[in-house]
Amino acid sequence: MAIPSIFQRLGLLLASTTLVLSVQAAELQKIRLGINDSPQNAALERAAEVAREKGVEVEIVAFSDWNTPNLALAHGDIDVNYFQHQPFLDNANAQNGYALVPIAYGVENKVGLYSKRVKSFAEVPDGATVAVADDPVNQGRGLHLYARAGLIQLGPDAGPKASLQDIVANPRHLKFIELPGPQLARVLDDVTLAQSYPSHILAAGTMDPNSALLFSDDEASGHRYALRFVTRPDKAADPAIRTFIQVFQNDPRVREAIAKAYGNPQLYSLAWLNRQEASR
Repeated sequence: MAIPSIFQRLGLLLASTTLVLSVQAAELQKIRLGINDSPQNAALERAAEVAREKGVEVEIVAFSDWNTPNLALAHGDIDVNYFQHQPFLDNANAQNGYALVPIAYGVENKVGLYSKRVKSFAEVPDGATVAVADDPVNQGRGLHLYARAGLIQLGPDAGPKASLQDIVANPRHLKFIELPGPQLARVLDDVTLAQSYPSHILAAGTMDPNSALLFSDDEASGHRYALRFVTRPDKAADPAIRTFIQVFQNDPRVREAIAKAYGNPQLYSLAWLNRQEASR
């Protein structure tokens, strides 16, 4: 009986290893995750690496605006997205006829009023140009900050979706310009004040994200402004998506990446530690 040579044995070993790796690759569950520009992206990429160890391959698809991620999700081009809070999702569903659903909480970002030109609201000159988000939900959040700063007054019926038409007093004759949310962090050289998320300020590298003249007070909001993992109803129980979310929320390596990205725990909170279900 012939004894296999060492080369034959090595060939059999390599063939077996290749077969195992091929089977493992074939068994990976694949999902496509839509995101926006954010310091959290490094944590999402870390979560994707960890999820692969658990049999889930995550393809991250980056978008440059706040509208396309929901359009792509509704059309089936991606499986889940992570970039928006509940009021933004509610507005997107209502305006576009989507039926997208939140399935888990993510990080909750504060929003602030930033300036490179003044160090206090008392220094804001008459007729100054200031910037707010151009979408209904985030514009309302920004206008309420301007009102808290004492720069404008909103009407008694101005709710979370307040618009420029709800301004009833503007004693310094501020000139408001409306811009897509991701662009607000990049116009600080051109305006006196701009509403922006610290995460966008950090990503743009325009100034210290801790230096806002005023931050939102989100303690009483019930995490309504926390980012959500959002998908279609048919994907809400998808095990691959659920595995990825479990990794993002619980793996210490991901938690470390989030902390490193923000650099200051005062700029964000982990909403899922207080709420377990996004649909509440």
